[in-house]
Amino acid sequence: MSDARYIDIPGNGTHELPPLLLNSLADHSPAQEAPDLASVMPEAEDMLAASDATEEVLEHRKFELAVQLTERYQGLRAQWQWGDSILEWIRQCEITFEGADVLRQLLHPDVWPHASRSSFVTLLEEKQVATAGVALERAVGLRLTFRQPPPIDCCSNQFLLYLNSTVADTAYRTWSHLVPEALMLLPPHRFHFEVLNIGN
Repeated sequence: MSDARYIDIPGNGTHELPPLLLNSLADHSPAQEAPDLASVMPEAEDMLAASDATEEVLEHRKFELAVQLTERYQGLRAQWQWGDSILEWIRQCEITFEGADVLRQLLHPDVWPHASRSSFVTLLEEKQVATAGVALERAVGLRLTFRQPPPIDCCSNQFLLYLNSTVADTAYRTWSHLVPEALMLLPPHRFHFEVLNIGN
């Protein structure tokens, strides 16, 4: 008995997909990747409300805000890196599908990045790929939004604290819903692939 949510793939064999290659920022030391706190201080200072607190208290608050903005930026970069790895993996999967007669007719050509390929993101979720807390749809949404991770001085404090998840979620939803008919998903039991961390 088949699940109607999934594409019907002839046969009952398992198809090998290319490995998902992650160039993870988690393996880099904070000193290598963290932006200079001095570059974030103006944004942190703008966030401070007028106060009659002492200069020492204000400096402490500004420092704490700068640290928080830096951590949010690092999270954004890590998510973007996942999204970039996933889009490259989807490209490799397309090549694999094109080379297999049984799979070739499942892909419909449209403008890259193909909206119908969001089924590959769902496949990753259904295969329960370990992501260390990274939301896959948000990661792909960030990569769809930014060709390269934006430098921290291009990100407003509002974007880092409140908006980046909303922007990423909206980008992914818009992309994945460009397909006119209901999307048929790839049956997870019919595909196998490895996830390899190639970060230095």
